[in-house]
Parts: sequence; C-alpha cells; structure tokens
Amino acid sequence: MQLQPTDALLVIDLQNDFMPGGTLAIADGNAIVPLINALAKKFDHVILTQDWHPTQHISFATTHAATHASAQPYETIQAPYGPQTLWPEHVLQHTEGAAFHPALHIPHAELILRKGFRRHIDSYSAFLENDHATPTGLAGYLRERNLTRLFLCGLAYDFCVRYSALDGHALGFETIVVEDATRPVNLPGSVAETNEALAAAGIPRIASNTL
Repeated sequence: MQLQPTDALLVIDLQNDFMPGGTLAIADGNAIVPLINALAKKFDHVILTQDWHPTQHISFATTHAATHASAQPYETIQAPYGPQTLWPEHVLQHTEGAAFHPALHIPHAELILRKGFRRHIDSYSAFLENDHATPTGLAGYLRERNLTRLFLCGLAYDFCVRYSALDGHALGFETIVVEDATRPVNLPGSVAETNEALAAAGIPRIASNTL
C-alpha cells in the first residue's frame, strides 16, 4: 500500500498500565511496541493518544463500590450516557502507570492527545467521549492539517482502537486498522464484536508488512 502525505499513524494508548504487569494488563501488549516504532518511521505524521484518568473516575470499579457493593472489574453498569464497562484503576494522571511504555520511541510524533480526563465520563475513542457527542478535538486538528487517511494501532483492539476507528470513519476520515500492531483486552465476545463492527463499517484490517 502506497503511503501519501495526507496519511497519519494514530498510536492508541501505549501506556504502562496496559502492559504485562500493569493494573489493566493486556496480554502481549508490550510485544507490539517495537513493531509500532518501526511502523512510525514510515509515516511523516504520527499522533499518540494517552488515557489520562483522574481519581474516582467513572470507569473504575472502586468508584462504585460504596453504592454498589457488587461492583467488580469487567462488569457493565448503566452510566448516564449508556453502558459502561468497569475496570481496575488504571492510567491515573501523573503516575508511572499512565506514562508511555519506556521503549516507545517516536521522536517525530506531532501531537499527544489526552482523553478520559473528565471524572464523570469515559473515553475509549480518540475522537469522541463515551457519550458519542463530546469531541476530543482530534477531528478538527486532522482537518486543519489536511490529514485524511488514518492507520490505527495500539491498545486495545477491542475497545479504544475499535471505537477510534469507527468514530473516525463516521466523521469522514478513511480509517484502516493495522491488526498485528494491536492487542485485545479479550473480554467474552469483544473481539468477535469488534471484527463484525469494523466489517459492517467497511473498515479494512491490514498487516503491517503491507505498508
């Protein structure tokens, strides 16, 4: 596939808490870091996203423990904006867990976009928070930069990569998922649902060696 000057690589949430040993560890999450470093060298334009949660964030199971004694990680509750998966506490602002993996080396990255910093709403997507209405500002940035085709990689395939790809597509960008440069949380059915959602939207999943 021929890359163009209007292409960008969107690297999703390569943060310590999502790596093996982290509080919300994704199996083999660290294995994709060297691949993404190599992939980034092929792109003139690279954008990094960083999940950036305050204490008592709505997505933390511990936040709901006082009112719902049964609230456990990986269960789903109804938030004011719809279903919300509960997670272990992760990527707390200004902690080592929120920092990028130390082996991530993309010195020419042009933007670090933080998301999920509002206490009362989660944000999987790099474009919209989980109410599917509150923008992060990324779409405006990309339009002003005339970046029209996005290649997505990072963590996690079945959550933040999935929703970033779907929202980017819905907002008019051509979105492509570099599948071997992602890893899933892999909750029951989450990978199959992601595959189906991407296929239904016509979003391709490609291998990094095709770039």
